[in-house]
Amino acid sequence: MSHSNSKPSGAITQFVASTFRQYGLGLHRYLERRLPSPQDADDMAQEVYLRLLRLGDTEFVREPQAYLYGVASNVVREFRIRSEIERGRMTFDSQTADDEVERGVALQPDELADQLNITRQMEKALLRLPPMHRAILVLLKRDGLTYDEVAARTGLSWWTVEKYYHQAKVQMKTMRWER
Repeated sequence: MSHSNSKPSGAITQFVASTFRQYGLGLHRYLERRLPSPQDADDMAQEVYLRLLRLGDTEFVREPQAYLYGVASNVVREFRIRSEIERGRMTFDSQTADDEVERGVALQPDELADQLNITRQMEKALLRLPPMHRAILVLLKRDGLTYDEVAARTGLSWWTVEKYYHQAKVQMKTMRWER
């Protein structure tokens, strides 16, 4: 079995090179449609390539194109999660996909799956927060309340609400996210 820090075997390198020769252009188009910029698509294509190089054995890869796109889908999902966290735009409820459909935004099946996965991961991450931190984050971000409104609702001071909110954001940014 290959380890992540060991050099890929010749068979792995050949498999990856062949797969990228055959499907690389389509992969790049796939990434460009799902990422905000062409540079992001280039970076994520490189990440897919590197992940394939870490593949321990190609014996069980029956459909190289499907495997390649599966890895790419995971890379895009992780990119979106990191971007959401970095921008502080957190989705707390499962209504997001329904809202986009109502607005006429047609989601691709894999985009819908990515969005639902992000929502599930956000829900799990919220459950790891202390209850008061979670409540404040939800009231501020999901419900759109002001610090004063949250303070009145929770019985905390404005300053404590602000402190807990910033602590919750830091905890969310430093959590380990599923792949």
